[in-house]
Amino acid sequence: MNASLELSELNRAVGRLFMIGIPGTRLDEDTRLLIRNIEDPVQLARLCRDIQDIAQRYHGDPLFLAVDQEGGRVARLREPFTLFSGNEAMAMDNNPLERAKEFGSITAREMKIVGLNMNLAPVLDVRRGEPEKHLKGRTFGEDHRMVALMGKTVIRSLQENGVMAVAKHFPGLGRADLDPHFRLPRIDLDLREINDVNLPPFRAAIDEGVSGIMSSHAIYPALDDGLPATLSPAILDGLLRKDMGFEGLILTDDLEMGAIKSKWGVAAGALTSFRAGADILLICEGREGFLDGLDLISKEILKGELSMERLNRSNQRIAHARSQFIKTGKRVSLKEVREYFRSKA
Repeated sequence: MNASLELSELNRAVGRLFMIGIPGTRLDEDTRLLIRNIEDPVQLARLCRDIQDIAQRYHGDPLFLAVDQEGGRVARLREPFTLFSGNEAMAMDNNPLERAKEFGSITAREMKIVGLNMNLAPVLDVRRGEPEKHLKGRTFGEDHRMVALMGKTVIRSLQENGVMAVAKHFPGLGRADLDPHFRLPRIDLDLREINDVNLPPFRAAIDEGVSGIMSSHAIYPALDDGLPATLSPAILDGLLRKDMGFEGLILTDDLEMGAIKSKWGVAAGALTSFRAGADILLICEGREGFLDGLDLISKEILKGELSMERLNRSNQRIAHARSQFIKTGKRVSLKEVREYFRSKA
């Protein structure tokens, strides 16, 4: 294999680690070269179809296409998609488990029909007192047993209906007093509370076979006094992988959030998170952050600072999830989308 081909193969393998945002409502030229905005189901279905067609044409591997569809105020798919009241309201319903099943099955059906295959949900943070405003209404409550039960029900319902679930924000943002979109929270919990309150919902998610777990951009001094969970080998590789036995995908929260970007930068944050154990590096807006991150990780591998074995482990997890949830022969049908939403109306 010549050097240029080796570099091409390396960039392809590193590129699989990144999940990036799309700047417009159609497949623009910049996105075409790299291979969120939503107007309506047919436009979204066409966008997903075009993205997968380009991916298949250039490298043969289908892509993960994800949205945050938690219900309530964090729902990227608005009407005519089915709207749900959110986790807090769901947990307070007279029949919460039925509501959780209904949310998962309907959400998965409507995501799949337009070509989406991954839901960045459910939130498994256990609320402790008054939540920071960015989490308001998004948690299942203060009882970790209820959070675990509701979370695993949503996960099962989503995944039985063909959409990957991603539990977040590990190891728990329930005591956060800052919004990581802007600033880096420091969550001073002792190990006992982390183990007894924060982790049970994530253990339940792992037992349920959740496809992915998303890390939080917060520092937990009892686990790692210097680095947020997203960048911490002790938390991602140590606690989540080794201690808890999670073999699925570890995703970062958006690396462009202020909690990471302001101190580490997007590209360096991507490299540090990959070193720590993350498999998918989320960059929701900036094309430059993705390209710089890809270049930085590739150079570290070429220099021998990162091993190909480490890269291959993440690629294997990505391939396994893809084989479970993405049917390569099935193409999005705009006719089916129109008929579904017409009948729903």
